[in-house]
Amino acid sequence: MVSATVVRGAVLGAVALSLLAVPARAVAGEHDTPAAAALPAPDTAGLASVLRSVVAQGAPGALARIDDHGRTYRVTHGVADRSSARAISTEDRFRVGSITKTFSAVVLLQLVDEHRLSLDAPVNRYLPKLLPDDRITVRQVLGHRSGLYDYTNDMFAHSVSGFEAVRNKVFTYRQLVALSLKKPRTNAPGAAYAYSNTNFVVAGLLIEKLTGQPVATAYRNRVIGPLGLGDTFYVHPSTAIPGRYARGYLTPDTAGAAPVDATAQTVSWAQSAGAVISSARDLDTFYGALLGGKLMSAARLAEMERFTPVNSTTAYGLGLRRRDLSCGISVYGHTGAVQGYYTYAFATKDGGRSLTAMADTSNNGKVLDTLAGALDSAFCGKARTVEP
Repeated sequence: MVSATVVRGAVLGAVALSLLAVPARAVAGEHDTPAAAALPAPDTAGLASVLRSVVAQGAPGALARIDDHGRTYRVTHGVADRSSARAISTEDRFRVGSITKTFSAVVLLQLVDEHRLSLDAPVNRYLPKLLPDDRITVRQVLGHRSGLYDYTNDMFAHSVSGFEAVRNKVFTYRQLVALSLKKPRTNAPGAAYAYSNTNFVVAGLLIEKLTGQPVATAYRNRVIGPLGLGDTFYVHPSTAIPGRYARGYLTPDTAGAAPVDATAQTVSWAQSAGAVISSARDLDTFYGALLGGKLMSAARLAEMERFTPVNSTTAYGLGLRRRDLSCGISVYGHTGAVQGYYTYAFATKDGGRSLTAMADTSNNGKVLDTLAGALDSAFCGKARTVEP
């Protein structure tokens, strides 16, 4: 059952949309471009179709929320809990995975604004002897260009057994860095982009050294509190998600095996690289505020948006992704994958329209790829066909 509502502003009631019989739209012909006077309205029918497909491919449930200059669109399908069969809601909290990296980057860029950190300084200036190469800079760490090996490649070579081995463990940041340094670096500092969770473990160490506070306190004082993100938490090493939440299910490596409820975990294997808990509303607010220039100076935001190409449709800045959509529009945010949850959270360049889409499963490539279609529905509008 697909549920969808549209809300204008904060005071108007929900209006039900009849979406059940509407098929997915095929993309054809010309598309709206960034030069258009305004973005087309979101394609809520197309968004509903994406979520139905995600559930058909193995996710128990999926949700999406669009915030667009005071108008809110909400679409859901499936369940938040396989045992109780409770319907998933856009009010549910969930683990956001690597979207945490943007939170960490924001804190460090604020410290640059405060003249307490230099992006082009070696990490070892602030954390002496942490890394084996004094050439590795803060900028390279935040842009995944340090060459530091991603220790999670080995940790989760087998998804379920790897997860069960660490789900209740508590690591220190330095223990995680040490796991990385057991392996050769992937490239020389600055030579190439290579995504690595190790980089944002280093970011967590920098935050704690420079602020004199735990990462949780820095997030709360610098981002969560100022933006009023009432559904956003960093509870490490607690395994619980506060309040109402969607349970997360890890798809097993063995075909036909039952999904593993991965909801309760420390996420200590990720910490400042992936342990934040949030909601669709809060993530929309966060990226809208970030891109709208409310969290750092214009100069620092410009640094964050200096992108290195990753492939034909994506590029990476400093803790921020750019994704180029089928219609020629580019959006900015991050993806998140943590056991039990896949998330896309992106916004327009000015932060005026933002989307968060989440499926309560992981280790399922089909679901991850299909969920990306929510971006086109949210930002490109309905596909237009060319008259013959």
